[in-house]
Amino acid sequence: MKLNGDLQDMFPLMLILGLVASTIAWPIDNFDVFDYGATGFGEVDDSQAFVNAWRDACNAETEGEAGVIVPEVGTFLLNPIMFYGPCNPQIIHFMILGTIIAPSSPTSWDGLDSSQWIAFKDVTGLNVYGSGLINGQGMLWWDQSCRYHPNKVLNFLSCNEGTLSNIHIVNSPQTHVLIIDSKGFNVDNVMIQSPQNTPNTDGIHIHSSHFVKITNSIIGSGDDCISIGDFTSNIDIANIKCGPGHGISIGSLGKDGEMVQVENIHISDSSFKQTTNGARIKTWQVGQGNVRHVIFENLVFDDVENPIIIDQYYCAVRGMCKEEKTGVKISDVVYKNLYGTSSSKIAINLNCSRYVPCSGISMKNINLVSTQPGNPVTSSCTNAVGTEVGVNPACLRN
Repeated sequence: MKLNGDLQDMFPLMLILGLVASTIAWPIDNFDVFDYGATGFGEVDDSQAFVNAWRDACNAETEGEAGVIVPEVGTFLLNPIMFYGPCNPQIIHFMILGTIIAPSSPTSWDGLDSSQWIAFKDVTGLNVYGSGLINGQGMLWWDQSCRYHPNKVLNFLSCNEGTLSNIHIVNSPQTHVLIIDSKGFNVDNVMIQSPQNTPNTDGIHIHSSHFVKITNSIIGSGDDCISIGDFTSNIDIANIKCGPGHGISIGSLGKDGEMVQVENIHISDSSFKQTTNGARIKTWQVGQGNVRHVIFENLVFDDVENPIIIDQYYCAVRGMCKEEKTGVKISDVVYKNLYGTSSSKIAINLNCSRYVPCSGISMKNINLVSTQPGNPVTSSCTNAVGTEVGVNPACLRN
């Protein structure tokens, strides 16, 4: 996949800085996958070598740090693999300098667990980083039904106080990175890419997690750059370059009528280029519970179809779900210092439920104009209550 000029200029510097930072803190006990029989040819399954290297690192007789090294001079083919904790060392490093690839053909997954590819579970103090590449080889998956796709490339399951940094991840069959049931997890300085027309290839999805930070990253995909699922709180997202993709989304939430609890979400200092959405909240009518205390600030939109959107009528097929008297309550949402261009006529669209309306909406210093000079843009704010100052196009009716 060809990167544009800005990404080509930035990415080598990102990798160098990340490698220097990670080298300074490199652990004492190192476990190189080559020492465990990995071939690095890209054609032979190296999964067992990775499992064995992880086993020894995780069981290392140290209370300090240990790590697994994936060397630069190699391409490593891995089948679905799970790295289990808890581990003896307080900090576990997983340094990826080479290239890790998935099986290229869907038939290669026959008899294997296709729900995930690379997963870490119950590991505290995990740091995954390096100048390498993780390639999900999703090209042959995208043309068939999504129900047959492996779900995620890189999974962090119940991994507390961990990090993912300085990694390039491409071409997932579906979501590239999943963070679930984790607390105190930081993602920084990553690049995630898949083509614009690929189905459900979210960049990063967060679910049932708390105190998560995602910063200084470049994400382009066929779905949400970042999506925030249910039972999440204290999420800080900043300095993201999103595009292509569906924007940064809270939701969708409440699909099966469950109780929703999402709060304290802060999305700031980010840009969106030619995405279908920018700052988005989407909920199903049958859901219950709350989305509250959300801040979108200091965002720039470049040729974005829906720069600001709340959709409480989210449906698998637009307009085909009957109106319900239930819904997820959306409240205390701040939009501040948002600027840029909209590719559609409706630049601000708050489509809230008449039975469970949006409340406590605050809009300040917003200026959105058409991508086509001279064309007007409008807003549509239904069942949304709040205040606005310096908003163009005007939305809330006080």
